[in-house]
Amino acid sequence: MRARDLGIIIGQLQPGEHDAITDVPGVRVGHTTLIEGDDVRTGVTVIRPHEGEALLDPVFAGHHRLNGNGEMTGIHWIEETGLLAGTIGLTNTHSVGVVRDAIVRDAVGRAPDQAIWSMPVVAETYDGGLNDINGQHVTTEHALAALGATSPGRVAEGSVGSGTGMVCHELKGGIGTASRVVPVQDGGYTVGVLVQANHGRRARLRVNGVPVGERLNAIPLPEWPWPPTPGGGSIIVIVATDAPLLPLQCRRLAQRAALGVGRTGGAGEDGSGDLMLCFATGNRGLGALIEEPGGEVPVRTLANTRMSPLFDAVIDATEEAILNAMLASPTMRGHRGTVVYGLDGEALVEALAPGSG
Repeated sequence: MRARDLGIIIGQLQPGEHDAITDVPGVRVGHTTLIEGDDVRTGVTVIRPHEGEALLDPVFAGHHRLNGNGEMTGIHWIEETGLLAGTIGLTNTHSVGVVRDAIVRDAVGRAPDQAIWSMPVVAETYDGGLNDINGQHVTTEHALAALGATSPGRVAEGSVGSGTGMVCHELKGGIGTASRVVPVQDGGYTVGVLVQANHGRRARLRVNGVPVGERLNAIPLPEWPWPPTPGGGSIIVIVATDAPLLPLQCRRLAQRAALGVGRTGGAGEDGSGDLMLCFATGNRGLGALIEEPGGEVPVRTLANTRMSPLFDAVIDATEEAILNAMLASPTMRGHRGTVVYGLDGEALVEALAPGSG
């Protein structure tokens, strides 16, 4: 179930073919999902920015931190150079290193004579409520399997990959995605978003501005074996576009993704790690910027005065991606008897009705 299946339309821009980050040409996503026994609820999700080896063919990128109680490796080098040179990995908080090492191994295997250096981007959110996070069940093989499974087209959502054990607005969360295409007169560019949604409080949940969280009383709050920190958790937002953006423009687009988080009720609470990364594939052949001896590289750029339609696109796609993550995630029981209930589509539609609540 997705938002549009329920007739929930966010914003005026149309989505791409799959309403997913993979609507940006060349972008591919892969998952490895780990559900074992009563305690393992975790996994790996990876995003390849294009069909080539990004270590050798980087793209411009920029990042934004709404609240910093989280990890995203490699962002210092992105801030320094404006280049994303590799695959993006997502996982749980205690498995970042394993996934990072696997991405390096994958790059070396794909370009053994050229991959002499790698600074992967791997981001995390905490799944220790439903998952035995200290067991560190994610292995190199799991990460390599996700890398091998990357594909274009439809993206699996909900309790899959790195989103398997996540909780969003005190409902079952996980992986969600959406896209928007700006009008032809504004360039016809595609903006795609993928979220790992593990943040928020029920009472603050909004959909199209409607306070649905206050109206979902029929869905129980999570059953925890210990009292959680209010507003704890995190969200990772990965933004892709085929617009010809420079690094600072990518950063501007990443910032606007935070507005999509805010529109759904996210507040960047003290205990939340809210991290956004945007990459743009509108310029290719940037490997000469990092090769020796290097040289001049011609690039294209969209005028800043033409950025506003992209801002609209990323805000709307982020809101929808978060909602899709919850709608695709059924109730889950996990580690130490934790139970997190799924967002029922019919209950959401009822909560959105005028006069409800």
